[in-house]
Parts: sequence; structure tokens; C-alpha cells
Amino acid sequence: MGERGIPPAVISRLPRYYRFLGELIDRKVERISSRELSLQMHLTASQIRQDLNHFGGFGQQGYGYNAKYLHTEIGKILGLDRSYKVIVVGAGRLGKALADYVLYEKRGYMIVAMFDKDPAVIGQKSGRGIAAQDVASLARYLEENEVDIAALTLPSEGALEVMPILLEGGIRGIWNFSHTVFPNSGSVAVQNVHLSESLMELTYRMNHLSI
Repeated sequence: MGERGIPPAVISRLPRYYRFLGELIDRKVERISSRELSLQMHLTASQIRQDLNHFGGFGQQGYGYNAKYLHTEIGKILGLDRSYKVIVVGAGRLGKALADYVLYEKRGYMIVAMFDKDPAVIGQKSGRGIAAQDVASLARYLEENEVDIAALTLPSEGALEVMPILLEGGIRGIWNFSHTVFPNSGSVAVQNVHLSESLMELTYRMNHLSI
């Protein structure tokens, strides 16, 4: 079970609800039923009601859900009613791509710095003008600046080296793209992201489609 006894599968679906409800609001849809949501999101209406009931329900019998209100409340649950300062450790192509992704900033994730140990990369700027700093200065940076999240886009050995520095520096969240799996602890939340595993899952599904 996840935080507050909520199943991890429910937590993983919350961003989908948030994104879909945002699309409904953009289309000027004011309310939607759990059945209509189920058709759009490929979940059962019962599953949607169960998911939302973990957080209070939000619907009204015979009315459904107010799209804007539900979108706002799910945003609060996800912590999107505040902003977060993010650093990227590993200023290669993936790191720079993350630093340049504008949508993160629109949702409150502010990329404030990048770090790398490669002398050829240090000083290079992302498309948005964030220059890569020497990872040797990471501990001092964390002492002098408040940072919430660190995105790790570097090889496993590098991730293992910087992890103690991040923990000591007060980082509260690790967005981990390295091939090393870090567990959650009492002081830091970890989201391990494996792009290759996602791609392999896709090819599995491709090769096991119903004929």
C-alpha cells in the first residue's frame, strides 16, 4: 500500500485523471459522469468511483463530477498547488531535454540548475540557457539553495556517487532515470523511471495483440 494506505495503482492513475480533466476543461466541458469518464479513460465506472473515494469522492448522485472542481482537487492531491525547484544531475541529451521541457514549468516544476562531471559538458547551456555546473560543486549548491527534486539522468555509477550528497543536501524527491533502483525512505521519495522497460512492454503488447 502507498501513502495513507492508498494502493500504488490508484496513485499512478491520478496524473491520467488530471490530464484528461484538463483536456475536458479546454473543450469547455463543465461536468462529466463516471460512466463517461470510464469510456474515455478505458476504466470501469466502478473503478473510477473507487479511486476517487479514496480522497473523498467529489461526485454528486445524478450529477456526476464538476470537471473544473475535480481537476483542481486532484491537482492539490498531486501537490500541483505549489511550485518545486528541480535540479538535473547529468547534462547529456536526456538531461538537457528535461531542462528544456516548458510544460514542467507550467505545472510548477522549476528547473533551476544542471550538473555534470564531464569537462566537455560543463559550461554548456540548455536551450533555455541553463549552464551545466561541475558536479563537484553540487554539495555547496545544495547548502546555499533550496531544492526539492533532483532528476538523475546519468549512468548508474554516477547516480550511486551523488545519492549521498543529495540526501545530505535535503532533497525530498528523486526522479531517477539511471539504471540503479533506489528505494523510497522516510526522508526522500523516489520515482524510478526505466525508458527501456517501457519500450519492451510496448513490444510485448505489440506481439500479443488479439487477432
